Amino acid sequence: MASETLCASDQRGGNFCRESKGHNEINPGESQKSFSCSCECHGKSASQARNGSVSFDERFHKEDHLGDHSGGLLNEKSNQTDVGSERLVGVSLSDVRTVTNASEKACLHEEHESCDACNSIQLQHFMKQQRNNTLQDLYFQEEYDDDDDDDDDDSDWEPVSPFVIKKWFCANCTMPNFDDVCHCEVCGEDRECEFFRFDPIDSLIGQEAQMSNETDAGSSDLSLRMRTAIGFDEKMLLHAEVEMKSHPHPERPDRLRAIASSLAAAGIFPGKCSLIPAREITQEELLRVHSRDHVEAVQHTSHMLASYFTSDTYANEHSACAARVAAGLCSDLARTIVFGSAKNGFALVRPPGHHAGVRQAMGFCLHNNAAVAALAAQSAGAKKVLIVDWDVHHGNGTQEIFEGNKSVLYISLHRHENGRFYPGTGAVDEVGIMDAEGFSVNIPWSCGGVGDNDYIYAFQHVVLPIALEFAPDITIVSAGFDAARGDPLGCCDVTPAGYAQMTHMLTSISEGKLLVILEGGYNLRSISTSATAVVKVLLGDNPYCEMRDIVPSRAGLQTILQVLKVQLKYWPILKATYLVLQSQWGLVASDNRDQMKKRRHLVGPVWWKWGSKRFVYELFYGRPHSRHAHAKRMRLG
Repeated sequence: MASETLCASDQRGGNFCRESKGHNEINPGESQKSFSCSCECHGKSASQARNGSVSFDERFHKEDHLGDHSGGLLNEKSNQTDVGSERLVGVSLSDVRTVTNASEKACLHEEHESCDACNSIQLQHFMKQQRNNTLQDLYFQEEYDDDDDDDDDDSDWEPVSPFVIKKWFCANCTMPNFDDVCHCEVCGEDRECEFFRFDPIDSLIGQEAQMSNETDAGSSDLSLRMRTAIGFDEKMLLHAEVEMKSHPHPERPDRLRAIASSLAAAGIFPGKCSLIPAREITQEELLRVHSRDHVEAVQHTSHMLASYFTSDTYANEHSACAARVAAGLCSDLARTIVFGSAKNGFALVRPPGHHAGVRQAMGFCLHNNAAVAALAAQSAGAKKVLIVDWDVHHGNGTQEIFEGNKSVLYISLHRHENGRFYPGTGAVDEVGIMDAEGFSVNIPWSCGGVGDNDYIYAFQHVVLPIALEFAPDITIVSAGFDAARGDPLGCCDVTPAGYAQMTHMLTSISEGKLLVILEGGYNLRSISTSATAVVKVLLGDNPYCEMRDIVPSRAGLQTILQVLKVQLKYWPILKATYLVLQSQWGLVASDNRDQMKKRRHLVGPVWWKWGSKRFVYELFYGRPHSRHAHAKRMRLG
């Protein structure tokens, strides 16, 4: 791998400001020792930041003389193998950061013979400050300190280790691996795997135009009305993390590409499904779900190059548009299904939404797509809406929005671990408030490794009985696939067949009016195969599963019994089931003790094997291995 020479100013200033909308151009000074790139949001000043405006500066200071550069471009790439002979027109070598692999040893300063990389101190300090700043910090910061002394402070800088360990990140699950291995040690994927053998984007756009023409012509073909509707738009692919970090962000555009490619390879879409036209949701529709401050905060990110609501919830200048398109598609799909224009639907959307509450964005989520769809369905005539959330993380935002609304029943199956698993909410006793008590049903798993049997058993004895008693007019699924086998964050064991069976069971409710909305899921192979299995069920396939042989794990049965005991007060139909399961507790517990021991070694292979993978942990997290620290990290995942 050849050396790559990058100029710090181009990496953080030149390209971004030159291409971004509404920002000032860079005016490189001649014969000066410092230069700056200033990006300001349109609208209010920093003193009015509480109303949603943001202003920030990106500055870089150089000690050496900068020459004149045409067009403000400061980076050049050298194809020469001898780094000492590289020359950049008008740029001093001391102003350049060189990135090499472990086999190439060079130092632009020529101070150390075996130096692998010379890093810009100022750039590292700036990047560290940006990583620690969330959008909330910028909103409530009273003034911005641009003192030159801050850029020169290298008290937190540590020299680059002369021992550089080469590693690669799996394209499937984003986990790190040693450079000398060919398969990911977390998910087993080949290093050179290619997920996107098909590029469905052009086909999807053509399908959208075709359906739009049919709609304009007033087509009322029965086969069209009875098809599965798909919601997708390429604008959602523009939502991506701008800042390059040491580890790829798991919520990335490739998630949609992998699912679309899988559907195309299976001949499902385009072909057997109908694509609905995309639109951006209006502010009035969003205000039915979120507070005005939250809606405006998301909108203001369109004037910023990069921002963070929380340390893991990013936004760029396209994120607000992507979130509005995702919410608009979910709203229109719900209305289409209620009106009978489609029998069911699948929303292939991002960013996800079930963590977004009334006033906050968190957990990769900006707008709550499922909540928007539920209220849109009610505005179209549905009186009662059921939301089933099988994402491995609790949908705290959805629960918050509807916890006092008894016309919306929210049922969530998620890892909880007594509040130690992200986001910490969703305990069994969270049942709703005021008149809506009993309309929040949480099934909180007490450990990882939960698989098909536990989920299907919970559907049989909790989800379906309550749902049938509630009798909804439409069912909405917050379909996160991060409980799938091989997911790096969920560490559970649900298979595509399990997701297909759960979908099939839900088709018996609300006369088959079912809307599946994509939430989480960060193993591309798992998320694509699971989503494809779900769409096949929506199209009419019947998954094979012997329901009589379903036996849950001991921990799973214990959780289900706890849920039944709490929900008996609100759903008396559960009493008989509770008494039967109580009598069977001893038998099921003894039968599953050995099964759980085997399952613990099958799920999350790297993170469950401590000794042999200790060095991978240190490589990934940059600190000595600690069983307690790792456990805390996985629970927050």
